[in-house]
Amino acid sequence: MSPTMMEHNTLTLDAKYCNSSSSSSSSDNDKKTQLSQPSVSAEERRKKAEILSGQYGTNLLLIGAALMLALAHHSPAVKEDHLLAFVTCLMLLQLLWMMWFVLLRRRHRSALTDKDVHATTCWIRGGLTLLALLSLIMDVFRIGYYVGYQSCVSAVLGVYPVIHATHTIAQVHFLWFHIKDVIKSFETFERFGVIHAVFTNLLLWCNGVMSEAEHFLNNHKRRLSALGYGNLTIVHTEPDCNCTTSTCSMFSSSLYYLYPFNIEYHIFVSAMLFVMWKNIGRTIDLSSNRKRLATKTQGLLIYRADRMPLDTSKNPSRQLDTELLFGSSMGSWFMSWCSIVAVLGATSSPPYRWTNLTYSLLVVLEKCTQNLFIIESLYRRQEVAGRDDPELATSPEIFSVASALAPPYNGIFNRAYDTPDKACVAMENEQEDHGRAYKCPRKTSDHPLPFRNQAPNIKRRILKNIAVFLIMGNISLWILPAFGCRPQYENGLEQETFGFSTWTTTLNFAVPLNLFYRMHSVASLFEVFRRV
Repeated sequence: MSPTMMEHNTLTLDAKYCNSSSSSSSSDNDKKTQLSQPSVSAEERRKKAEILSGQYGTNLLLIGAALMLALAHHSPAVKEDHLLAFVTCLMLLQLLWMMWFVLLRRRHRSALTDKDVHATTCWIRGGLTLLALLSLIMDVFRIGYYVGYQSCVSAVLGVYPVIHATHTIAQVHFLWFHIKDVIKSFETFERFGVIHAVFTNLLLWCNGVMSEAEHFLNNHKRRLSALGYGNLTIVHTEPDCNCTTSTCSMFSSSLYYLYPFNIEYHIFVSAMLFVMWKNIGRTIDLSSNRKRLATKTQGLLIYRADRMPLDTSKNPSRQLDTELLFGSSMGSWFMSWCSIVAVLGATSSPPYRWTNLTYSLLVVLEKCTQNLFIIESLYRRQEVAGRDDPELATSPEIFSVASALAPPYNGIFNRAYDTPDKACVAMENEQEDHGRAYKCPRKTSDHPLPFRNQAPNIKRRILKNIAVFLIMGNISLWILPAFGCRPQYENGLEQETFGFSTWTTTLNFAVPLNLFYRMHSVASLFEVFRRV
């Protein structure tokens, strides 16, 4: 064959190869495009469903807020019966959705369900269960109050506590067994169901806040009237008939001591359900979706000196914790800065003026420092000291790849043969029980005992003590304002600067946020305590 013909054949083969390779690459690109199109459309559907469900829930909240504003103005067109009837319908819809969700999960019990282990912990659910029990006691008081005045009040006042108690029991069951589920079926319908539950609890929270604020406002007006202030209208909410039992006044006065627990219950439930809503359709990262037994830090005065990097993996629960800390801090910061403005602009100089200024500045500084401590603690990447998954059994991994690294296992345990010293110790203990002495040969270890560095233990102990101190401090700072003890905001300085109505409205907005901040900080700090 001549060199010319050989060159021609080579060019022909190269051309064929180039054409085939280009066609195969183009076909591969077409396949990739076709494969990527369904995922893009699924992402678009997911985003649209998320936006629509969010708008649905927001409008539910706004409808309830409009009814509450009209009720707060004591308009004859809107009564308490209308608001309670609206909220009762929302609770009934949520009960139907939860029943459908549980039955669907039981029907597909054999199917594996992804779970987000960071969604909640047992102690958080236990705390919510305690708050739910106190809410049930409040419902019992409401029913007793209705029984005493049933001849002159609407039947809605009796139906509402019954539905609320049923809703509370069903919701606690749902939180215990299904709050960690990552929904992958009927995603659009489930988004609307979960967001309906979120905003139903938010509306119940707003209703509790409004009732407590009205009670606080009436008590404040009574105190001002006793001090000589006039032109103050006190709204009386008692029915027009006489109570048929002797316990109506006790039920009525006891309700307001239980409102703080009911308020915290509903806001915490709405936050947990919001995490579940964010997890719908989410692909769980198995590397970060693991519980950890224990962690150890590598050097810190607190966490600032720790060289471990921050954990930036996607975690809706942790992100929500951060957002709630900042959002609820705004209430306390706003009250503090209003007090600072009132102190600096006051014309009089009462003895508590500069104490009020110092207190307000310390509150701002305390929340800034505490938020930084909590967020850095929750986002700090930890080095695992033990096993990654506490739910794994402690027995040898016989049926696993890791068992290949272990000594051979033949299915028979002869502990006296494998470890004669242990058998000797057991025999020694048995004969000592019968009054006889039996001495076993003691074998000295060839390896020296490891030297334990006490510095990390001391640092962990310091961190634990800091966390415990902050937990107790936040609980103490929650108890006083939750039951109406707010002397720092009722001394008259802010009222002289901003006016009675403006300052009262500010308190009604900011105090519930501050109460939620304290309880949420306790939950976050307890998580920090467990992680140290």
